Amino acid sequence: MKYLRTTVVSLAAGALLLGVAGCGASSHDGADGSAALNAGSVSSQAYDIKPLLHPEKKYLGMAADGVPQSLKPVDAFAETASKKPNLVTYFVAWGTDFNSQQAKDIWAKGAMPFINWEPFNTSLADIAAGKSDGYIRQYAKAVRELNIPVGLTFGHEMNGDWYPWGASKSTAKDFVAAWKHVHDLFQDQKATNVIWTWSANNITPAPDVKLKPYWPGDDYVDWVGVVGYYVRNGPHTFNTLYGPTMDQIRTFTKKPFIIPETAAEPGARQQADINDLFQGVAAHNDVVGLIWFNLNKESDWRIDSGPQTEHSFRTNAANDAFGFDPSGLH
Repeated sequence: MKYLRTTVVSLAAGALLLGVAGCGASSHDGADGSAALNAGSVSSQAYDIKPLLHPEKKYLGMAADGVPQSLKPVDAFAETASKKPNLVTYFVAWGTDFNSQQAKDIWAKGAMPFINWEPFNTSLADIAAGKSDGYIRQYAKAVRELNIPVGLTFGHEMNGDWYPWGASKSTAKDFVAAWKHVHDLFQDQKATNVIWTWSANNITPAPDVKLKPYWPGDDYVDWVGVVGYYVRNGPHTFNTLYGPTMDQIRTFTKKPFIIPETAAEPGARQQADINDLFQGVAAHNDVVGLIWFNLNKESDWRIDSGPQTEHSFRTNAANDAFGFDPSGLH
């Protein structure tokens, strides 16, 4: 959830600056994963993502400025948290070429790339009508040739009004048509190594926008994302922040949840909010993990923003329920 309209604008601008794509994964044959990546890139057998869809342990992911061009923020996060992230998320502007090397680099860190694909400078209707087919096919072909698992979100937070593909500027019908079209082109290219993540904002800022009309169907989705941040003037428990949205989603699908963007705003309640987030994810078997938005955007969400924040995050991340090497499930 983008906690303020001004935050949304700045995050979107930051996402555009990140603007390069990537994906990655394969079995971990060498110390740096290079042997597995080389094998995966030439394999005729499609990567099997099924073991990754609902693993026994939880994903602990992160996003940060400079990723994926540099992975130093990933190393810094791992050092501060005393645990390696196993999902690394970044934002990709529509029209940006797929970058295989960046995906390989992320996978060599023991993490799966998680891409937020943002259809700026086009429309959902045009995508559904086939006007981006060449680009989509090229992107899908590159993902398939790399042949490692990729988390992919298209048009995230579509139920909000802060993006051009959102509820105030596009229709749910156009969103579903575009989603299905993109998915089908990936299938045509045999890019079956994608974990398709339908990602809605929690319904607090847009309670009148119903989510079911945006649902493309179980055949088109692997994970269901619910974006939500703990903020001083908003819901401050897992059940009040995510519960109403999850309850609504459960009326039309049983797919596993993921929290694809989250963090806790600095303040007197921050430590309690971090505790609540981790405890909530750990307690819900149908939530596969969380991705922490480790940026200083409008508010300082970073886990090293203060000694108490760092201690609280590290203590919770130490829970054995969080963290695993995704390549070990192949």
